[in-house]
Amino acid sequence: MLSAAIAFEVVATLSLRAMNGLENPGWVAVVVLGYLGAFILVAQVLKIGMPVGVAYGIWAASGVALTAVIGAFVFGDALTWLIGLGIVLIIGGVLLVELGSQRAHRTAAAEGGERP
Repeated sequence: MLSAAIAFEVVATLSLRAMNGLENPGWVAVVVLGYLGAFILVAQVLKIGMPVGVAYGIWAASGVALTAVIGAFVFGDALTWLIGLGIVLIIGGVLLVELGSQRAHRTAAAEGGERP
């Protein structure tokens, strides 16, 4: 579900770019449906128990990385080494949040408590 949410969000964001302001309003429906689908799917991911920091981190980092790369190929947007480094740092941060979440969960379980 989270992968689908990421795909919906990336399509919606790239469609915003395709709108070119409001010069191509035919993309409005894709934008609205894309973001609506993304939010519904992320809500479902949270409902089944994924920690919000982990879900949002993966969703946001993947969205940023995919949008930057696809935007470079489709729209000719810049994709420099500095942008690439930023993407790597974002992904690294998400991995640290995931590892921290797993560690907190294991610690709480070992102490007989609830998940934080």
